[in-house]
Amino acid sequence: MADIEAHVTGTVWKIEVKVGDTVEEGDTVAILESMKMEMPVEAEDDGTISEILVSEGQAVSEGDVLMTMD
Repeated sequence: MADIEAHVTGTVWKIEVKVGDTVEEGDTVAILESMKMEMPVEAEDDGTISEILVSEGQAVSEGDVLMTMD
């Protein structure tokens, strides 16, 4: 199981996947908004999204786990 973490402090602007989706390394799984810039969060490995721990509009800090995947 792998964690997908926020790489910046900001707000979850958009979640691009749902539980059960298969993703490949480099796929955008969410978009964070920080300082009026949109920053994609990418999967670091191939896998299946098993849990989404945040919701759109939620504030997150750098290092927070956004979702997990198998």
